[in-house]
Amino acid sequence: MKRTQESMLLLALICCMVVGSPVTERGQTLSSLEDEEAIKKVIFGTTDAFNKHDSKAFARYYTPDADLVTIRGERMNGAAAIEKGLAAIFATRASTATLKMLDVSIRFIRPDVAIAHVTNEMSGVISPAGERLPPHRELSIRVFVKDNRTWRVAAFHNTMIGSP
Repeated sequence: MKRTQESMLLLALICCMVVGSPVTERGQTLSSLEDEEAIKKVIFGTTDAFNKHDSKAFARYYTPDADLVTIRGERMNGAAAIEKGLAAIFATRASTATLKMLDVSIRFIRPDVAIAHVTNEMSGVISPAGERLPPHRELSIRVFVKDNRTWRVAAFHNTMIGSP
């Protein structure tokens, strides 16, 4: 029995040395935990930029060729178009809008590609008639890519949860 335990421990140590990162109890490597934290920082950064109505800061978190689809189905291609499109939204319906993050889940597709589902509550949106709309929940799916050790959003698609 003791020899079996020693063999298992030796095998586990060899696996860690070969893989290069120790494995946590959830099965993630320490590097993927670091990557998950880095992705969360991007999500927090985009939320903060949105709440400051800073389209330039928001777009910095996106790849140059990123795609973004708004809750209303508006499509923007590229970080420059995202910055411009979001500035127009901040000048109109989202001039007083704020986001409150409610939930985030992240799944790695590859070591350099991840998908995040983010649930937010948005308040302060203005209708075309100029009335403040009630808060609503949104669910976005975001595709993240890692390039030169930096995580950025390559694709973003947003949808409303429930009715407004």
